[in-house]
Amino acid sequence: MAEASMESRVAALCLEKGLKMTEPRRVIARVLSEAEDHPDVESLHERVREIDRSISIATVYRTMKLFEEANIVTKRDFGDGRARYEEINGEEDHHHHMIDVTTGNVIEFYNEELEALKEYIARELGFELVDHHLELFGVPVKKAEVKAAPKYKPKAKTKIISGKPPA
Repeated sequence: MAEASMESRVAALCLEKGLKMTEPRRVIARVLSEAEDHPDVESLHERVREIDRSISIATVYRTMKLFEEANIVTKRDFGDGRARYEEINGEEDHHHHMIDVTTGNVIEFYNEELEALKEYIARELGFELVDHHLELFGVPVKKAEVKAAPKYKPKAKTKIISGKPPA
């Protein structure tokens, strides 16, 4: 396992899951591990080609499909017609997305009360919740409108994981 310690997070996950790591896969894994956004295949390809110009877009597509099938990444739809990818970091990294439809800015967030509400709804309908994805789409509101938010009074504060709310 010493080899995995020198690898990117995504490459280490690939090795743990028994995937063969070719040099193009290592480069793609490294670029994914370093990404602070949710890249689509085209932007991944641009970044990968800065490291290795011989990697084709077809290789990136195939690799992302392989990583998705191995549960190393998850595909997201942020409403812009492009599949975007995000590394899966396990339950401790559970979060949701707020997408600004005017700019495409994505805010990752977590809210404990929302988690409890989702569990409650599933049980009320006779289900055990095993998976879900939540993407919220919105437009920024003026500061005065934020203060006049809906009458709902949350019990838990939303924690922003990444991204920046509009000013």
